[in-house]
Amino acid sequence: MSLEVAIEKQVQGFRLSVEFKADGAPLGLLGSSGSGKTMTLRAIAGLETPDRGRIVLHGRVLFDSEARINVPARARRIGLLFQNFALFPHLSVAENIAFGLRRLAPQERERRVSQQMTAAHLEGMEDRYPATLSGGEQQRVALARALATEPAALLLDEPFSALDTHLRGALERHLRETLARYAGSTVFVSHNLEEAYRVCEDLVVLARGTAAAQGPKEEIFRHPPTLEVARLTGCKNFSRARRAPDGLIEALDWGCRLRVSQPFARPPEYIAIRAHHVRVLPVGEFKAERRENIFPCRLVAMTETPFRVTLDLRIIGNMGGPAESEPASGAEFQIQAEVFKQQWDSFRDVPQPWLVELSPERVFLLPD
Repeated sequence: MSLEVAIEKQVQGFRLSVEFKADGAPLGLLGSSGSGKTMTLRAIAGLETPDRGRIVLHGRVLFDSEARINVPARARRIGLLFQNFALFPHLSVAENIAFGLRRLAPQERERRVSQQMTAAHLEGMEDRYPATLSGGEQQRVALARALATEPAALLLDEPFSALDTHLRGALERHLRETLARYAGSTVFVSHNLEEAYRVCEDLVVLARGTAAAQGPKEEIFRHPPTLEVARLTGCKNFSRARRAPDGLIEALDWGCRLRVSQPFARPPEYIAIRAHHVRVLPVGEFKAERRENIFPCRLVAMTETPFRVTLDLRIIGNMGGPAESEPASGAEFQIQAEVFKQQWDSFRDVPQPWLVELSPERVFLLPD
């Protein structure tokens, strides 16, 4: 069971050129707004026609520009869930779910509607209309409608973007449970990297219409191939870098020299670390044994959410690591750290300077 996509299409502002394969596990399309995610889904579904390329679903050719094959959308056996749900307001819940089943025998149509009502926890809502439903209920109806046709592929376009935080969490769990039972191919579009990480095993990161990275999610997050992919996957800390003596890397914008565990064959352009991998601790907690990449720092600013705190830090010297370089001028802070509030409360009133640790296993190098 697989979905193979290799298409090109000129769109406003850039040329979409993507190639990927989705097997049994959900595949995530991750990227900023305007990167080509939704256009890719529309081309797979048959709502847009690529300029050239090929789309094959479970061995069946849906589109082939050279062979002049272009299967109509209604015959592609693809379920598409939009971010605005697109329910028919004049149809009841049961009628919405049954909309794509009109050619089936009445008994089979009723069986599928009942099956999806149960799976989506919509029992007792058969006769209600979309306007009387909550956003979460509407989303479950839309997903049930997409699955009722027993599609060979399921395309999900930002399915939680119109929901509040509480509903997003509950419905994401429902979606993961649903996809665990689904036998077809799934493509999940999102600009929310944490959401895509939880739902999908493999990712394709789109940037200006091309696949800037693709593969297992853990590999992309641990070792993004470019600066752009690192940014698109949520990394906040970057510095220009150059090779230093003794196998070290000089972080020009952070004002320090770092040891890294990642091998590098040629001089890197940048060094980076994710904010939640930056460790902050009071000087009194510094252990006697030698540790590398630990530097004194001062707090420049902080912002908080209900559960986490983001700390803007400025490195001011060196401790337990190689000698520092001169920090780049003009920057008020160099490093952002994200910590849980419980950890923040444990050292927020401790006199500064504190220490910041940039673990050699957590920093990574980027070619451009």
